[in-house]
Amino acid sequence: MAKILEKRLIRPPDVFYFKIDAPQISRKAQPGQFVIIRLHDHGERIPLSLADIDPDEGTISLIVMAVGKTSAEFVRMKAGDEISDLCGPLGQPTHIEKLGKVIVIGGGFGVAPLFPIARAFKAAGNKVVCVMGARSADLLIYEKEMGEVCDEVLVTTDDGSKGVKGVVTVALEQELEKGDTNLVVAVGPAIMMKFVCLTTKNFGVKTMVSLNPIMVDGSGMCGACRVSVGGETRFACTDGPDFDGHLVDWDLLMSRQKMYLGEEKESFEAWKARHPDILTEA
Repeated sequence: MAKILEKRLIRPPDVFYFKIDAPQISRKAQPGQFVIIRLHDHGERIPLSLADIDPDEGTISLIVMAVGKTSAEFVRMKAGDEISDLCGPLGQPTHIEKLGKVIVIGGGFGVAPLFPIARAFKAAGNKVVCVMGARSADLLIYEKEMGEVCDEVLVTTDDGSKGVKGVVTVALEQELEKGDTNLVVAVGPAIMMKFVCLTTKNFGVKTMVSLNPIMVDGSGMCGACRVSVGGETRFACTDGPDFDGHLVDWDLLMSRQKMYLGEEKESFEAWKARHPDILTEA
């Protein structure tokens, strides 16, 4: 059992921050890794990236958006409630070293797991620039937090409601043209990471991406999270989640993701009507 110590709404109405009491995991976890949770005995297992790690406090932090059955159940929980099963840390940590200038790129929800990664690169002596993007200003998260660990934060929005109008590759290309970038790290939707890699490849800049295929057991036994990297089959849960983005077969990854989606996503209004009790801070 793992107790929820803190819960707060970070992006209305459906994105929540949870601080979890997990002393054993926090002592071992490193940036870039993830955990798998099961809320109760009859629940499914879902992977969640680590949004923060505090070994001194003995806690880990998770960002949860209510989009499916388990995440909708999770955001109903409150401080003091207990999670039945918490497994981790899982996956390979992000390789951190002093390189010079590192650009970290987060698309939408992907900014949260970049926070401990950016902090670690900064602590290693790098100049860290964050590029974060969303469809509109109200969908941005972790802007303040990233500002605390990065030398510069560049915001892009599709509708121009904040920062640079356009997608993250607009700001990325402007930074790459300066010629001083040594590494790019991207976390977010597969389509975003694909175009980040296409952009950086033109500049010859190494790019690491955190892949998010469907995952079941997290130990490499089920094979659901298999991806093709450099023509070889790899498992995101044990070999990743970080891979060289220039070697990833993005079309295969996205086609596999579509296999698990319905023909049409439910509208938010329909979802909200079915879950009226979720949209609270308590």
